[in-house]
Amino acid sequence: MFKIGDHPAWAEKDWNDNTWERRIKYVPDGQIFWSRTKIDILTAPEEFRPYGLQIDPYAEYEIFWDGVLIGENGNPGQEAELPPEGELWITYGIPRHLATEGEHVLALRLSNYYFPDHVGRYELEIADYDDLLTDLLIKTSYMHVFAGAFLIISIYFLFLFLNNRKEYPTLIFSICCFLIFALVLTVFSKDYVPVHYSLHVIRLQIINSFLLGISFLIPYYFSIQFPYPRRGLSLILYAALLIFFWLKDGHAFDFKTVSMVLSMWCFSFGMVAYGAYKNVRGARLVLGTLLLSIAVFLASGFVVSMYTGMGLILLGMLYLLTLNIKAQRLAYENSLVQSTRLRLELLKKNIQPHFLMNTLTSLLDWVEESPKKGVLFIEALAKEFDLFNQIEDQTLIPIAQEIALCKTHLEIMEYRKEINYTWEEEGIELEQKVPPAILHTLLENGITHSLPLEENNIKFKLIFESADDHKSYTFLTFANVASQTTIKEEGTGLKYIKARLTESYGAKWELDAERVNHGWKNVIKIYH
Repeated sequence: MFKIGDHPAWAEKDWNDNTWERRIKYVPDGQIFWSRTKIDILTAPEEFRPYGLQIDPYAEYEIFWDGVLIGENGNPGQEAELPPEGELWITYGIPRHLATEGEHVLALRLSNYYFPDHVGRYELEIADYDDLLTDLLIKTSYMHVFAGAFLIISIYFLFLFLNNRKEYPTLIFSICCFLIFALVLTVFSKDYVPVHYSLHVIRLQIINSFLLGISFLIPYYFSIQFPYPRRGLSLILYAALLIFFWLKDGHAFDFKTVSMVLSMWCFSFGMVAYGAYKNVRGARLVLGTLLLSIAVFLASGFVVSMYTGMGLILLGMLYLLTLNIKAQRLAYENSLVQSTRLRLELLKKNIQPHFLMNTLTSLLDWVEESPKKGVLFIEALAKEFDLFNQIEDQTLIPIAQEIALCKTHLEIMEYRKEINYTWEEEGIELEQKVPPAILHTLLENGITHSLPLEENNIKFKLIFESADDHKSYTFLTFANVASQTTIKEEGTGLKYIKARLTESYGAKWELDAERVNHGWKNVIKIYH
């Protein structure tokens, strides 16, 4: 029961408070007001084990038990003149001779100068004094172990992200873990850090801000793992809904908390359920953790269920991350195998018996007929081998090095086939890089499947073009093409080129090869 005003007799046990109000919404100008609560003690305390009282009014106050002052917290009625004193969440001992069996009255003389519209919203608990303190310690220690685990996980996955900055789900998971750590620390630090009631609203705003971040990031994480139609629009609408709850009813913090947490669960459930429907790996297990979290909510209080539920949801998120990490490890191992295979393919291109036999046969002829040209032939062959040796273990090489390899190969083939090969370039940017021997492979295909023009000449032209979203290399062969020659899309040469492009650019490339009037046209597009 509440009444605005101040009279020392209102602390007495037998004072008639029947005309008092059950609720006061506002106390103007920091006036004194009183509250009286009737309490029945069913069993007197044991010897040397007094009862204790935990209470958290948003005010500075004096506390009376049956008219006897048993505690003070601040300076009620003097808050405008004196600095803030006292704190929330204090445990008081009830003198054993006052805690007899029967009815008692707890009276509070209060003033809430800093919080005039927050009257009567406080919790009251009476139990064994030692048990009250011990339970508080145990609960706080458990929650800080809980928070510490999330801090360690947050730091670990932050380091994982820093080592691979393309993995944004890892960063989101790290931030979620850190926000839960900060949330738990802020909520339970009240048990050992003195907080004046004037700071309580700021504390609750900080708590709700952490919850706002958690409530958005968890569904956002699931939206990345389980993509669905109109994802961007739904996330914008969901963010607007959360901000609406966060801004609504300035001091309705319980409403904000419940609204944001339930919204988070519903949106997450919808996304994971869609993933399960689409048979996305890991979705069904995560769906099970979400259902388990709602079961915990129905079986326990909101506070317990909130932290337990968040822990279960983050376990589901962690499970998805482990699946991704496993997939990345397997992809990395496959890439090592692929890289080794490509190196072997490049080595085969360099020392294939057919190429060596024909080249050495031609070399013998040139040495016998024209020793000087034979020496030049040997130098060209040595230069090509040297270039191959330089690039065999590279993923990307400068375009200038690739062009040098092509020109050297043309020198060799001129000696072998006694055909005039010419090379032209257009728009080449020397700082660009390409996978090794892809243009060399197109050159070999052009030589193999082409006949010289009337002047015993075959010309090759490389054109580089750059656009906003891609760059392209156009490789043209000017020659006669035998009528029976066709494009083999899965020939050894094109397979090598595709494998090299995939190794360096993933799926962000295109390769088109076609026969045209002047010979052959090959276009490689690489997207940014």
